[in-house]
This record gives sequence, C-alpha cells and structure tokens, in this order.
Amino acid sequence: MSGILEGKRVLITGVLTESSIAFHTAKLAQEQGAEIILTAFPRPTLTERIAKKLPKPTKVIELDVTNDEHLGRLGDIVAEELGGLDGVVHSIGFAPQDALGGNFLNTPFESVATAMHVSAFSLKSLTMACLPLMQNGGSVVGLTFDAQYAWPQYDWMGPAKAALEATSRYMARDLGKQNIRCNLISAGPLGSMAAKSIPGFGELASVWDNRAPLEWDLKDPEPAGKGVVALLSDWFPKTTGEIIHVDGGLHAVGA
Repeated sequence: MSGILEGKRVLITGVLTESSIAFHTAKLAQEQGAEIILTAFPRPTLTERIAKKLPKPTKVIELDVTNDEHLGRLGDIVAEELGGLDGVVHSIGFAPQDALGGNFLNTPFESVATAMHVSAFSLKSLTMACLPLMQNGGSVVGLTFDAQYAWPQYDWMGPAKAALEATSRYMARDLGKQNIRCNLISAGPLGSMAAKSIPGFGELASVWDNRAPLEWDLKDPEPAGKGVVALLSDWFPKTTGEIIHVDGGLHAVGA
C-alpha cells in the first residue's frame, strides 16, 4: 500500500534538531512516499548532519527567508533537484531576546520588526519564491502557537504568530484560484530548540499539565508532524485558510 504522499515533492524548512516538528515532518513525509528537500539557516551544516538521520538522503539548501537573493535563486535550485513542488512547509520563527521573557512593554520596534519579518512575512515570501514550481496546485503548511491568547513569557512572538495566522488566511484567499491550499498546524509546546530560546518556557508549558484533555508530552513532536503531513496530502482537498490544533485539546477548554 502506497503512502499518502506518494509522488509528492515537498520543501521543508526549519530542520534543526531531531526534537523539532520539522524533522518529524520530513521523516514522516519520506515514509509516506514524498521526495523532499530541506532548507537551513544560519547553519546548513547542522541541518546536513541531522538530515543523515532521515530514512533517505536529501539535499539541504541554505535559505535566509529575509534575503531576496536567497529567495530569488531558490526556485532554480529546487527545480534542478525535484523538477517542481507539491508542498511547502514553513517551520520558521525567530524573535530577538529582548522581545521575549516578560519584556513586552519595553521591546524596541527594531526587534519587533525582526520577529514579524522572520516569523510572519516569510510565509508569504517563501511561498511566492516557490509558486512557479507549483504548476499543478499544492499545499502550504505553516506552524503556529495559538495566537488567540496572551501566553506567559511569549511576548512579541504572540503578535508575530497572530500575523502569521492572518497571512495564511489572506494567502488562502489569493492562491485558491491556483488550487493552492494554505493551512496552519497550531501545536502545543515542545522541548525544541525554539522553545529553549524562550526565557521561562517551563511556566508556559506547565499550563498543559493542568488543562489539556489529552495527555501532552513535551518530548513528542510526532503528533504535530502527522498533522503537517496530513495537510500536505490529498486527504484535505477543500480545506484552506484553516488552523488545525494539535495541542491535546487545550484550545477547547477554559481554566
């Protein structure tokens, strides 16, 4: 029996460690029949090392999503490697340290602008760089952290994720005519490299211990990876502009 991504070609960003959602997405995508290509920044060698732990070899491209030169050459590199694309995974987020950890009211605009550019606007710029390769339609999937709430310590990454969620909806509106779906997975907290950069992450994560209906494991990114792979597949053919929660159900309950 073939996998649900059999014959699909997928570009995946953000593979930094084995504990990342992006790594598990890449692993599951290969297991489900996809050909994949990875992008990395600022240390492609780190991603190349992690990529060796995937089921099959894959190429790693250096890509700074804030660099127009990098974005401009991306299509040619991917076309040479895969011929085209059926899916794009946006697993990119960054905020300077002074935009996190309880410093919300004192964060300078320069740091906020960086968080917005890398974490939200890049969904649009990455997709547009890949658009010429998606001649037969496809699926764009990003990763968010439920932006309808103000989380402890998360500070300006909250508004950045809210911008990401709005960006995905507008992209769904404008790319639907080309049969391109744009959706997000809203995952619960995980002990990834991104999480380690958030001061006081333990306080945020502890919310899940008390409120999530389904037991939540900070060390298990696979459920979120499965959600991404499902959205990349043809099993959601008419779903776009959606946010699928893979968070143990916490979004559905009150205090």
